Amino acid sequence: MHRFGACFVPDQPAAQDDEGPEMSRSARKFSLAAVASALRQFLARRDGSMMPMMVLLTIPLVAAVGFSVDYTSAVTTRSDMQNALDAAIISITTLPTTTSLSDRQTALQQAYVANSGQGTATLTGVNVDAAGTATFTAKASYLMPTDFMQVARIDTVPVGVGSSVRKTPALVQTTFRVTKVSGYWAKTMILWGTKFGDTTAQKLMTITYAYNGYGDPKGYGTTTVNTVNGSTSTTVQKQACTTGTLKSLQKSVPAGTVIQTDQYGTTYYCVDTFYPANGAGAVIDVSQMDQLYLEMDVPSGNPKVLKSNDPTTSNRLFIGTSPTNLTEVATGQKVDIFTAVPCGQAGYQGWEDGGSSVPEAYTDADFFYTVQGKCDYNQRPSETVLTQ
Repeated sequence: MHRFGACFVPDQPAAQDDEGPEMSRSARKFSLAAVASALRQFLARRDGSMMPMMVLLTIPLVAAVGFSVDYTSAVTTRSDMQNALDAAIISITTLPTTTSLSDRQTALQQAYVANSGQGTATLTGVNVDAAGTATFTAKASYLMPTDFMQVARIDTVPVGVGSSVRKTPALVQTTFRVTKVSGYWAKTMILWGTKFGDTTAQKLMTITYAYNGYGDPKGYGTTTVNTVNGSTSTTVQKQACTTGTLKSLQKSVPAGTVIQTDQYGTTYYCVDTFYPANGAGAVIDVSQMDQLYLEMDVPSGNPKVLKSNDPTTSNRLFIGTSPTNLTEVATGQKVDIFTAVPCGQAGYQGWEDGGSSVPEAYTDADFFYTVQGKCDYNQRPSETVLTQ
């Protein structure tokens, strides 16, 4: 300690070591600056020191992109499989009811592959109830190979789809029976049908009328109903109508036949003969038919050809639920015979042969008959509805 011209200055403590447990603010600033400088230098280098880091950063990025590509491929594959299975299961519903389960399975797989389905399609259920309603179920599975997911040791991804359909009963048989045909003009009604897979319609039935020339206002004659199978035509019903005075008709009318009088005052009776004698009329198997339509050929009429599936002439057809309740088809409509024929009960139809203009009352029609349908399991694809 100095006593003259000086002040007392206490001794300063020794500076702390930088490596001690605490670091001064300035020292910390220096350390951070050094680290930042070193990092900038590291990033600025071009001698390959960045490669390890870039590889480490790229691997998860590539993996994410690769997994996304495989996922998108799986989604696309599943969609294609679903479309193929839907088409395949609908196709096997057109097979006959007698088709075995193994044959349906074979047909399902073939249709599945033909529609670009991947993997294997399996028919898991077939059921047809007593009313003819059918249900079918199927599934398809495929182990889809991966491209990028193999990095994670995932070589395949299972893809699966399912499908089910419900098929409602539809017309498989029709029975036509003539009730009354009249007019001066000769005419023929024809039932045409097109089989599944065919493009050409074939005749299934003809009903031919010829006027007997009695001179009565309405005109009565003889009608012949034939079923047609290829080139073979078989008569199943004949109706012959006779006119005259009540007294003369009473002498010739067969037992059980009723003498009638029409709106013009003509007295007549008609005799039906069936072949065989206990026959019901023209019984037509339409279970193999994909399309049906009726045609009326009237050589003296205008138009000369009427068709139920022709919107310009179908309005000459009458359809009803009783002999006295027939409604004219609206102009411009196509008639689906499959739905126009009722299942399990009689329906009533009539045609105006072209001798008068339409619209008109059903009582002016010239060609009347009953038609009854039988409905059951059928092969028409249009009756099939996807339920899954």
